[in-house]
Amino acid sequence: MTAHGGQKKAVVLLSGGLDSTTCLAICKEAGCVPYAMSFRYGQRHAIELERAQQIARDAGVAQHAIINLDLSVFGGSALVDRNLAVPKHDSADDLGTGIPLTYVPARNTVFLSYALAWAEVLGALDIYIGVNALDYSGYPDCRPEYIRAFETMANLATKAGVEGHRLIIHAPLITWTKSEIIRKGIELGVDYSKTLSCYDPGPQGETCKHCDSCLLRARGFEQNSMTDPAW
Repeated sequence: MTAHGGQKKAVVLLSGGLDSTTCLAICKEAGCVPYAMSFRYGQRHAIELERAQQIARDAGVAQHAIINLDLSVFGGSALVDRNLAVPKHDSADDLGTGIPLTYVPARNTVFLSYALAWAEVLGALDIYIGVNALDYSGYPDCRPEYIRAFETMANLATKAGVEGHRLIIHAPLITWTKSEIIRKGIELGVDYSKTLSCYDPGPQGETCKHCDSCLLRARGFEQNSMTDPAW
């Protein structure tokens, strides 16, 4: 269950965005050896994978797996269906309270299932995911009750769990504001200029500055008296 030198192995879901990059830094702070996992899932903004690869290299992860699957065959989200426009706003104050069109059905369940499979193979009992239930866009699979439910399922569904080795789904950012997440990342030396959070970036990673993710991220930097380096 441990890596070379006695450190625990952990699988970290890494999108290349602000939250997951901070989560990776927190995993390392906890003394774990991170194994990063990213997905090419049919998203319109695949440039984030280039950022994830750079971030993984810079962080010195033990291994970085990029999984190919295509959620665009189902559609249902502006992130995977190019016939749907990504919602844009002028201010974070304009964001609605309903579940937006950028929600990708079952995405975190799919991603966590892959992470669970890899964790079993690695002998790892820790999975890190950078979901957040405060400054987020209303996604149902970013809530604490969802993470608790998946952890319960994971321990019922795995050889390790049945044998009494409890697997933990770590969601360290889940109750933090974006401002608090950024503050923690800066404390840990995260270079946010390398991250990409935009839902509708340009071909070179230029941020749109008006999607939910851009606006929430920018507000988090403003609350720390900083300018988002991605802007």
